[in-house]
Amino acid sequence: MPTPIVLHCCCAPCSSAIIEWMLQNDYLPIIYYCNPNIYPQQEYLIRRDECTRYAHQLGLEILEDDYQHEEWLAFIRGLEKEPERGSRCLECFKWRLLKTAKFAQSRGIEAFTTTLASSRWKSLEQINLAGAWASAQTTGTRFWDKNWRKGGPQERRNQLLAINGFYNQQYCGCEFSFRGQAADSKSESAVYSKPLADSHSK
Repeated sequence: MPTPIVLHCCCAPCSSAIIEWMLQNDYLPIIYYCNPNIYPQQEYLIRRDECTRYAHQLGLEILEDDYQHEEWLAFIRGLEKEPERGSRCLECFKWRLLKTAKFAQSRGIEAFTTTLASSRWKSLEQINLAGAWASAQTTGTRFWDKNWRKGGPQERRNQLLAINGFYNQQYCGCEFSFRGQAADSKSESAVYSKPLADSHSK
């Protein structure tokens, strides 16, 4: 019988190869979409819908937490000017992974992990620190700190991205990462790989 595990998913491109690997290795991922950091809300909905599409394609359960962006902004207040991979990101991971740990606890599932660990934009050390912290706050849970950047999932990610035609964003999620990437690209429109409206209508 497959081992259930709660998988916090940030987006379909980062999640697809991980989910496939889990299914091939006798794990049953229960997908948890908790990403109140994502800005704007339309972007949040697109990423959610892509995760949902992939989960339903595989017959997997996916649950969505509330989009509490204003609460999230209050939580990271004072850290708005921190750089990517700075202290704001760590606090953001803590918010989302604590929610994930509590969800796992409510379902009686011990282990939880996150697809954030596959993202080239993020610090693996920060993610593991946040996961361990979240587990320590939540009795009966354990954070699985697997390094999804090793073992070939990145190549498979790119294959699944093409096969499924996933929307592939060019910034992590919050307005601060969005503005930073837009500034680097000289144009806010350049952070998107395809128009938001076109992606959401497919």
